[in-house]
Amino acid sequence: MHQVRFTKEHAYEIFSWRYPPPFDFYNLNYSEDAFKELTEDHYFAVFSDENEMIGFYCTGQSAQVPSGQFVRAYDEPAIDIGFGLKPAWTGRGFGAGFCSFIFAKVRVQQDCPLLRLTVASFNQRAIKLYRKLGFQPQKSFYHNQIEFLTMVKSSPKERITVVFNGKKVMLKEE
Repeated sequence: MHQVRFTKEHAYEIFSWRYPPPFDFYNLNYSEDAFKELTEDHYFAVFSDENEMIGFYCTGQSAQVPSGQFVRAYDEPAIDIGFGLKPAWTGRGFGAGFCSFIFAKVRVQQDCPLLRLTVASFNQRAIKLYRKLGFQPQKSFYHNQIEFLTMVKSSPKERITVVFNGKKVMLKEE
């Protein structure tokens, strides 16, 4: 796997992705604001070894749910990470490798001892995966009548080997 900074072409592809219910909640619909945010510097596209875009991630405020600010869900210093896996790759056992790749890249790029995710509480499949990867629930809150949960993991910097699709992937500094 490898990552590149998001381009306009990557953003257009993301807008075409469609998840089945109940995960259709994660479908991104085109708007000028959404397009502008996706093409800012803190978004990255993730590619398979076969050079297929399989997902994306972002860090910082773009990875936060706005209502979380009001309940102080993001007060503790942490690297907030948001991501999406291409619908064709979900539910097939690729999540752990995809997430581990992203978390390892973020650890190499940024210096903060805590990683934080925000997930819709109905997404038990994701929550189970995040727990498996060492994340612990921290704070729940509502945004537009949907419950969200922040999850945190301490993150010492280290060199990581990730197993993805049955292959070991060594991370490279860029």
